[in-house]
Amino acid sequence: MNWMQHLPAFIIAIPLFAAFLTPLIDRINKKARNAFVLIAMAITFILTIILFKEVLEKDIITYVMGAADPTQAIPKQAAVPIRIVLEIDGINAFMALISALISLIGLIFSFAHIEERGGRFYTLFLLMVVGMLGMELTGDLFNLFVFLEIASIASAALIAYEFRRGSTTEAALKYIIISSLSALFVLFAIGLLYGEYDLLNMAAIADAIRTTGLSNIDKIALILFFSAFALKAGSAPMHMWLPDAYGEAPGAISMVLIGVTQASLYALLRICFTIYVDSMHVIFPAIIIILGLISIFIGVTMALIQEDVKRLIAYAAVAEVGYILLAIGVGLYGILNNEVETYARKALQGGLFHIFNDILDIGLLFLVASGIIYITRERNLNKLGGLAHSMKYTSILFLVGLAAVAGLPPMNGFASKIIIYESVYKVSPILSIVAILGSVVMLAIFVKIFHSVFTGPKITEYREVPKLMLASMLILAGLIIFFGLFPDVIINNVVNPAVNALIENTDYISKVMGW
Repeated sequence: MNWMQHLPAFIIAIPLFAAFLTPLIDRINKKARNAFVLIAMAITFILTIILFKEVLEKDIITYVMGAADPTQAIPKQAAVPIRIVLEIDGINAFMALISALISLIGLIFSFAHIEERGGRFYTLFLLMVVGMLGMELTGDLFNLFVFLEIASIASAALIAYEFRRGSTTEAALKYIIISSLSALFVLFAIGLLYGEYDLLNMAAIADAIRTTGLSNIDKIALILFFSAFALKAGSAPMHMWLPDAYGEAPGAISMVLIGVTQASLYALLRICFTIYVDSMHVIFPAIIIILGLISIFIGVTMALIQEDVKRLIAYAAVAEVGYILLAIGVGLYGILNNEVETYARKALQGGLFHIFNDILDIGLLFLVASGIIYITRERNLNKLGGLAHSMKYTSILFLVGLAAVAGLPPMNGFASKIIIYESVYKVSPILSIVAILGSVVMLAIFVKIFHSVFTGPKITEYREVPKLMLASMLILAGLIIFFGLFPDVIINNVVNPAVNALIENTDYISKVMGW
């Protein structure tokens, strides 16, 4: 047996298998549990790297669970209604790579602060990873819904894991209600398309819509899909759950939740660029652009008035989602107007590159904030100060994250944002001006935070954060600086395959359908 042909299944199966074994190992030995979870997550990450390399060589990989030949094409999903189909191209592999990387880093960070009920925590953690990766690798709409539910339920449980404040329970409750609503929208939309086409496979549905044209049922399904995934992606004005969830979750989970959010953003990309792009009206990308601008505005303005350090970073995350939506909207608008090489490709490069950068930059800030809360037991900015005297490494790492989120050179945020500025300028200079102003305000906000938290006289003597926390932060900081110094390496070898997969949807449809 050639194990390489089962690679997509292994990426989902290994963390799933580990999730169920973790409670058993936890009863035997805590250190053995940590080692087991770390090995399982490290293997998953390595396999995503191999999968990405395979996609670069083969372009598209199809894996049908339960088939005699798992690599065969499935043109009609209705012929096998109970079967999971994994379809991996550049964008799937790109997102899976990001999710596995950020999960591994978050896992290392969690070892330093998760002490009670660790077996339950790591089981939920691995199930959340399974949900993320399943959403990103599946080529079937119903299985997309199933993995969305797995990720949502595990995430809600992890948000409420510590139960230290009443607001923590409120955040988890709000998250599960929002997740249930979005899942209901997704399921209703899937039902509409299945009833119309008797299909669940994304490529098969895309081919059917392209052949018959966009019906009223298709339009309703698109609106439902867009509402659900924009809600789960944290787009303003549907962002009400995000600051609570990110702010109240345990340290490592705040960062990994960004990956769950980006998995929903991926689902939105797949729906728009694969299934509907050939029949979509230009008003739709205009809506995405408007939502991006609103997200930037609300994110930076609400961050200005926050006193809780993690809620402030969470609102910065809303603004960063706005930059991604802005770039995606411009890219989609360019494709619909046959301006692919003029600005659409560039916009998508900036948007997808910023997806990676957003997780690294905001993730680093969340880890720093969580480290500060862990050491000081304080999250109010007005009650912190002078921490640079005791926490020199943490303060330097916060500066790295600050510069990256604000888009300052030579950090990675500058590399992706300058591409976004240039591409959206070709559609409207106003879009570029708003985006730049948002970054300027963000810089001012985080400079203020640094001044409040790290500078000034020493108030209390604190120790530095644990070594595992520092190691996680250093990995993120190293990636941020590397991406900023060598953006062409990342764009050419990692981002461009994902961009090509979005633009060349006909290749995806034809290869999956077995033409």
